Amino acid sequence: MLLVVGLGNPGSRYARNRHNAGFEVVSALADHLRAPAWRDKFHGEFTRAELGDHDALLLRPMTFMNDSGRSVRAAMSFFRVEVGDVLVVHDELDLEFGALRLKVGGGHAGHNGLRSIFQEIGSAEFVRLRVGIGRPPKGWTGEVADFVLSDFPSEERAEFPDVVKRAVKALVDVGRRGVPAAANALNVRPKKPKQPAAAAAPEANAAGEGAPDARSAVRSQEGVANRRE
Repeated sequence: MLLVVGLGNPGSRYARNRHNAGFEVVSALADHLRAPAWRDKFHGEFTRAELGDHDALLLRPMTFMNDSGRSVRAAMSFFRVEVGDVLVVHDELDLEFGALRLKVGGGHAGHNGLRSIFQEIGSAEFVRLRVGIGRPPKGWTGEVADFVLSDFPSEERAEFPDVVKRAVKALVDVGRRGVPAAANALNVRPKKPKQPAAAAAPEANAAGEGAPDARSAVRSQEGVANRRE
């Protein structure tokens, strides 16, 4: 069984925050898979569906971000899910807005949801789908916590449904082909177009002429987010 976890904070106040990207992706995955209605359990909300060749448990922890691991551990224990079969979807500061990356293991880099999961299950060797939200723009005067707990601006919000659609496609690919193949397909960076060669300067004529509450808890711990992996 695969356990697919979307990280976020519960409640309408946080629903459209950058920090709730994981919630949005896993909710869209449930819709795509036509999963049954969400049910309350494991300190969160869960539903089940078929993801490729796998039975999948979809989970949205309702513990607030900083305690997400408690929900993940409860679901893992009940269904006897191995660490390698856990896939966590989360927002990622170190990726530009809209970029998606699959990886296994690594540090939490200041992300409190990942930090909590590490502490509760005693391992970092689970799969992550990182959803790029970018870093605060130049001139940002608030803290990193203020940035991740704010809504996407209108231009990015208009583009985010496409990001979610691509994320769902990547998760379905994991279910069908496995993590390595899905990661190889998703993580390929597009080649930059070649720059045209500079035009040669016109030869000189004979005359020599030329021719880019969660808030306080996040603030207290995510200050280290500037030291990203």
